[in-house]
Amino acid sequence: MRTKNNSIVLSKLKYRDNDLIVKCYTEQRGVVSYLLRGVLKSKKGLSKTVYYQALSQLQIEENFKPNQSLHFISEVKFNYIYKSLHTNIYKSAIVLFLSEILSNVLKEEEKNEGLFQFISVALQYLDNEEQFSNFHLLFLLKLTRYLGFQPENLNTDHSYFNLESGIFEASNHGIYSISGENLTLLKCLLGTNFDALNEVKINAKQRQEFLNLLLHYFELHLGSFKKPKSLQVLNEVFH
Repeated sequence: MRTKNNSIVLSKLKYRDNDLIVKCYTEQRGVVSYLLRGVLKSKKGLSKTVYYQALSQLQIEENFKPNQSLHFISEVKFNYIYKSLHTNIYKSAIVLFLSEILSNVLKEEEKNEGLFQFISVALQYLDNEEQFSNFHLLFLLKLTRYLGFQPENLNTDHSYFNLESGIFEASNHGIYSISGENLTLLKCLLGTNFDALNEVKINAKQRQEFLNLLLHYFELHLGSFKKPKSLQVLNEVFH
């Protein structure tokens, strides 16, 4: 069945000598993997690999067969052309990090238009924004809503947040209870949209500590979650 599907590239992997397997998050079918045969063999084929950079937004004309694990692309074009996401070294570090996160956490082969639109619009915001050092923090926090473990936005006046239960609490309940600067930043970001993110002022040390907290939160709620290998690169770029 030949259909059109808006897609966001999550990862690509060389297969055999001349092929690529590209994993995408699609608007109509969730996670889909495509086999690009011979794309690394010729100059003409190599020119097409520009479409498959991390988090590229594409419109794909595909040959989709429900019972297959790998599908085929007959035509591809950009759905949105980034101005800076793949050329700005700082944004590229965020892209590398988020593509690894998304490739890790997005597993479902089913439609979720809300999640697709969130990722698509957020990346376009990042592409056009000049101040973005906290973007990945807010992106991860908002992503939890679609993954099913968004922090409960009740009792935010309490002095602790429990990473295991995802709720604010009046007292310390052990190793998963957080307070101090991380708690203050969590409360701030829970009430922040991307267009107001520039008003959040934190230094590199605070940013790194809060990111580690968010990744720990993901680990607690997603059994298969692993810290991205690109975390070190991201921390070095934004140090």
